[in-house]
Formats: sequence, C-alpha cells, structure tokens
Amino acid sequence: MQIIKEFRDFAMKGNVVDMAVGIIIGAAFGKIVNSLVNDVLMPPLGLAVGGMDFSKLKVTIGQTTPVEIKYGMFINTTVDFLIVAFAVFMLIKGINALRRKHDAAPAAPAAPTAQEQLLAEIRDLLKAGK
Repeated sequence: MQIIKEFRDFAMKGNVVDMAVGIIIGAAFGKIVNSLVNDVLMPPLGLAVGGMDFSKLKVTIGQTTPVEIKYGMFINTTVDFLIVAFAVFMLIKGINALRRKHDAAPAAPAAPTAQEQLLAEIRDLLKAGK
C-alpha cells in the first residue's frame, strides 16, 4: 500500500501533471502544423514551382529490390520543423517580454513594521538631541 501512495503522490505533483498537459498539447499542435504544411502551404508552393506535389517526390534506386528515397517528404518535414521552431521562438520571445515588463515594474515599498517605526522615532529623537 505504501508504494501506491508514493506513486499517487509522485503522479499528482504539479510538474508531472504540467508535463503531461504539455505533451498532449504539443501532440495536438504537431497535428495542426502538419496539416498547415501539407494542406495549406505546400500545395501553393508546389503550384508556384510548376504544379509539383512535394510529398510525392522520390528517387527509386535498385532494380531487383527497388528502394525509394522520399526526399519530398523530407522537404515537408523540414518545413514542419521550421514552422514549429518559429512558433516556439515567438512564444518564448513573448514570455520573455512579459517577464521583462514584470521585472521592470517597481514593487511598491512595504509599509514599515511597528518596530521599524519605533526605531525611526528613536533615530529622529537622537538627531534632534533630546
């Protein structure tokens, strides 16, 4: 029973749950980017370069047992990566800008405690020579 409790405590820690949420959202974001590249960006790009479908570009080598080198899929995957990398870059840049803005804002000074007020009064009395 102790091991079940330890596992539950481990699994319910904030950073483990946050990581799980990040992985799930990352997988969904990957599907969106993949669709963006394959269904939105690559068709017009292929049309612009003469009606080419990049995903079907390949080189076949070998006669008896042909092997296909699908360099068109590599191009699609590279574009996927560049879009994801740019999106993550922009996200981090935005987060850093918010952090700088938050860090630059001066914090309001805390009200002096009763002890600090008493010490200030003693200091003022000593300065006045009383």
